Amino acid sequence: MEGQIRSSANYVPLSPISFLKRSALVYRDRTSVVYGDVRYTWKDTLERCTKLASALAQLGISRGDVVAALAPNIPAMYELHFGVPMTTNFFILLKEQ
Repeated sequence: MEGQIRSSANYVPLSPISFLKRSALVYRDRTSVVYGDVRYTWKDTLERCTKLASALAQLGISRGDVVAALAPNIPAMYELHFGVPMTTNFFILLKEQ
């Protein structure tokens, strides 16, 4: 987009959450996650992340809390990257070295 003027017709700033919502709208039935035999579409991913956000809220995670997780690169970890911010919280990924 070098040399172009940014406008709503050619540019939309995306947060992780707006990226996920837009991807679920535009690429609804396209694959977003492949892990072995497991495959999720963008629609599936949005639904799973929304359910995760709801579950975190029901557990009492409140605005501004920090959620940390130590897990390998699996679909659940991917979902945490979206689900936690959906609850207006912060996510920290802990990795084994």
